[in-house]
Amino acid sequence: MSLDLSTDVVALTEAVVDIESVSRNEQELADAIEEALRGVPHLEVTRIGHSLVARTDLGRDERVVIAGHIDTVPLARNLPVRNDGTHLHGLGTCDMKGGVAVALRLAREVAEPNRDLTFVFYEAEEIDDVFNGLGIIAAQRPELIEGDFAILMEPSDAVVEAGCQGTLRVEVTTRGERAHSARSWRGSNAIHHAGEVLRRLEAYDARKPVIDGLEYHEGLNAVWITGGVATNVLPDECVVTVNYRYAPDRSESEALAFVKEFFDGYDLVVTDSAPGALPGLGVPAAQAFVEAVGGTVNPKFGWTDVARFTALGIPAVNYGPGDPMLAHKQEELVPIDQLHTCEQTLRRWLGAEV
Repeated sequence: MSLDLSTDVVALTEAVVDIESVSRNEQELADAIEEALRGVPHLEVTRIGHSLVARTDLGRDERVVIAGHIDTVPLARNLPVRNDGTHLHGLGTCDMKGGVAVALRLAREVAEPNRDLTFVFYEAEEIDDVFNGLGIIAAQRPELIEGDFAILMEPSDAVVEAGCQGTLRVEVTTRGERAHSARSWRGSNAIHHAGEVLRRLEAYDARKPVIDGLEYHEGLNAVWITGGVATNVLPDECVVTVNYRYAPDRSESEALAFVKEFFDGYDLVVTDSAPGALPGLGVPAAQAFVEAVGGTVNPKFGWTDVARFTALGIPAVNYGPGDPMLAHKQEELVPIDQLHTCEQTLRRWLGAEV
């Protein structure tokens, strides 16, 4: 399937959504994006895996990176896209093919921006970090994504969401002794011992720090539990997987220290960790962008690749169409008016006619 970047942003979003691209299955969409971008004369296009980087080279004083991932979570009987006149419904409409379509429109239409532009359309954001296309580009060709400021087109209800939370995933293990379930008093049930782990989580009181005037809300939750050998055997091990979403004023080491203290007395193994990103609204580029989009700023709940840009020394914000609360839901949708708003706002900010 091909993509027509000259069509309006709603039709382009529909086309992008209907090219299914669940993580690790992005090739068809990447091929379509590459073909479309290579037809834009003012862009230099580089492909790495199933990720694309398209850059202007106009000698401007400032370079802005506009990025979005092209993969989605698995299907939930929510394709093809459906247009009801007010919203587009379907897998990826919100997270984040609406934002990708906006960026693709900008890539074609804004030939003489007031800042040099780097567009990044990358694979595998929704799965393990080792596959993340932006991370692979940063490791292999970091010069391709250098910039003074970055905008990640993650859904944010068309207002700026600053920074992002860090994420830490741990496995908390309880142990027991196997026995026949008919003689349970001869053993010790590890699943029952996990009750105390769950009670601690149920009593957890979320921290809500205010950073640069933005209130973040932390979360500590059991997200998976495994245990059991057979239906007639007392289990000798139970593992509770816990996800900690923490405010960006804590480092990875501080987050881990908190979780270790919280689960004092239990075996704990870290299975995933990624730092958050402070709002970073003090830099001139960020201030100018916030002013251009109306001045409203919200905190970002959840981890995004804003943290990756921050680690690279590039101030970044989240800004895109769609309610982030609908990301990954079967009833995912994006408001049509937000698609137009994001495109028009960014075009004005980049000095292009609307």
